[in-house]
Amino acid sequence: MGKILVINSGSSSLKFALFDTAGPVDSGPGSSVHALVKGQFSGLGTDRYDVSMTRHKSGISAVSPGSAPDHHAAVASLLIWLERQGLLDDIVAVGHRVVHGGQHFHQATQLDEHKVALLEALTPLAPLHQPYSLAPIKILGERLPELVQIACFDTAFHAHQPLEAKQFALPYAMFDRGFQRYGFHGLSYDYITRRLPTIIPDFNHDARVVVAHLGNGASLCAIQAGTSLASTMGFTALEGLPMGTRCGSIDAGLVLHLIAQEGMTTDEVTTLLYKESGLLGLSGISSDMRALLNSDRPRAQQAVTHYCYRIAREIGSLSVALGGLDHIVFTAGIGEHAAPVREQVAAHCQWLGVDLDGEANQANQSCISSTTSRVGIWVIPTDEEQVIAEDCLTMYQKTLTH
Repeated sequence: MGKILVINSGSSSLKFALFDTAGPVDSGPGSSVHALVKGQFSGLGTDRYDVSMTRHKSGISAVSPGSAPDHHAAVASLLIWLERQGLLDDIVAVGHRVVHGGQHFHQATQLDEHKVALLEALTPLAPLHQPYSLAPIKILGERLPELVQIACFDTAFHAHQPLEAKQFALPYAMFDRGFQRYGFHGLSYDYITRRLPTIIPDFNHDARVVVAHLGNGASLCAIQAGTSLASTMGFTALEGLPMGTRCGSIDAGLVLHLIAQEGMTTDEVTTLLYKESGLLGLSGISSDMRALLNSDRPRAQQAVTHYCYRIAREIGSLSVALGGLDHIVFTAGIGEHAAPVREQVAAHCQWLGVDLDGEANQANQSCISSTTSRVGIWVIPTDEEQVIAEDCLTMYQKTLTH
């Protein structure tokens, strides 16, 4: 039928993947698309920019697109590369990861100027993400206006949480105006949810699962019967766990104090909470978990200890939302690769029946729970681009039938 291009754009990176919609698949049973090539522009907006191919199939050149200093140049370089490969004309749709869908968007959506404007209005809710999600959409809209562009939202997976999970204890009229918990990392949680039956033997559809998406951004989600029941992130992607540079949950009174008593401006507070806190702020060393685990400095070790403690506390909270716990899944960069983090979190959760297999954990095996553990513990790599491609194909096929 054609090919689907997926773009996952962040503040300093732009991931891309080209998917075929026919032939053998290698992304799990039941998948309708498979990746031909994946790559990433990194260091955008810095003087250390680069581009790399992470995967390629026969018939696709392993030569990467040219490196690029910013998002505009990255998109231009990608389009030139696709054209030289003779692939540009085969693309039937481009799928984009968009972090915030607000109240309007609860599923994959074909974009037009009006919808892009609605998404742009949500930028204050995700200032580190939304502008960069929308940048490639605008660039492609100008260069290839006839190309079908589809947005897939990190908030959509959480859209049907129970009311009590979405509310803040503010005047009710504010909820109707959009002041509510949205949750994020939904594309990652959606992918894990689709993969669970293919990875966990005899998986029970009604199993109570907590998924820990632990990367530079981090959150947890309580999932049952394929549905998000609660998550740690809320109105913005700042709430919940401490992250690479974000503080996570914090007393709102402290923020008021910083403004009223310390004389900080809202811009200064925003910079503090989003860019100078989290693992970086706690350690004073780095936002990179690998650097902290390799450091013998007390503040680095304490940052890791605090991080794992907060994860375990939130697992306890989400277990209440689920009414129990059957599985914990670790995913994303830290979740997939940082065995010491998984070990510390599991140790905190022994009261829930969690018992880790130390050797399996060190080996980053898929199942890392012991044979006596009452809770399954799993390490499952996430793939947001795969979910985007699958949802884009579904939506594009619907447009052909109308």
